[in-house]
Amino acid sequence: MFFGALPPLEAENGILAHQVRAGERVFRKGHRLEGADCAALAAAGVANVTIARLEPGDIDENAAAHRLALAAAGSGVRVDAPFTGRANLFAEQDGVLMLNRGRIDAFNAVDEGMTLASLPEFRPVIAGEMIGTVKIIPFALHGVLVEAGSLRLSGGVLRVMPFSGKRVGVLSLTLPGLKSSVIDKTLRVTEARLAPLAATVSFEQRLAHDEAKLVEALEALDPESFDLLLIFGAAAITDRRDVIPRAIEQVGGRIEHLGMPVDPGNLLLLAEAFGKPVIGAPGCARSPKKNGFDWVLERLCADIPVGADDIRAMGVGGLLMEIGTRPQPRAGER
Repeated sequence: MFFGALPPLEAENGILAHQVRAGERVFRKGHRLEGADCAALAAAGVANVTIARLEPGDIDENAAAHRLALAAAGSGVRVDAPFTGRANLFAEQDGVLMLNRGRIDAFNAVDEGMTLASLPEFRPVIAGEMIGTVKIIPFALHGVLVEAGSLRLSGGVLRVMPFSGKRVGVLSLTLPGLKSSVIDKTLRVTEARLAPLAATVSFEQRLAHDEAKLVEALEALDPESFDLLLIFGAAAITDRRDVIPRAIEQVGGRIEHLGMPVDPGNLLLLAEAFGKPVIGAPGCARSPKKNGFDWVLERLCADIPVGADDIRAMGVGGLLMEIGTRPQPRAGER
């Protein structure tokens, strides 16, 4: 692609790089100059105009952006019509954004003239929300570069995993000092948290914070009545030998991971029982504010597996907003 300053009469078919005025007429950036335009600029005394002119093998910015965006779009993603060298990608459905960071980084390393930006991975998104954008920096790129970029993105590096309508069972453990109003509020907060994830509470049961009682309740559950089980303890889980993890193991369940490098949310328990995911909720899950519990819940509601390695990888960015009402704030007593 040619780029430079030329006298107006030599700039026909060039794309203006900057706005220029010819008397009362204004030619905006991106305007393709015709013969009459060039004559008007020369008559107005304009000495030079800076233009871009495509050469054989070049692809204009809009066509290049659109081609690359289509290559990047995976399932659940649509691409809008390009404009000014930009093609935006949108979620077609509510769900969780999945991306291939390695391939996106590799694409952005091909050439400085083409870029792809996205929302963070595992971000919950709604239908119609912009999740990414391809922007071509110059007015055109050589086809060889566009082809190389397309290969890095081919097959879709952004996709939206839809929420699958999970049925969530809730067990709420109690102690004499825990008010029923606290449990009532926790249930309301949980229902509100699940609603955007297309999930619903299928049952709720209250019982004493006691290992034997919890084992009895777990053994009495019908696994066909829920897809995911939440257990809210009356006290925080502080060890794998605590009430909730021990009860899960006694009914044949497995503890996947205790704790997470996300705060609030450190004391989350991730387990499996009856072939279903089980979460021992941290105390911050009683609050509607975003916490580590949400990060796990959102993925599970979109059928994205979560294991110990996934939990361990949440540390960077895992320092979230403080929840002032939790029993042990970061800065001590308030």
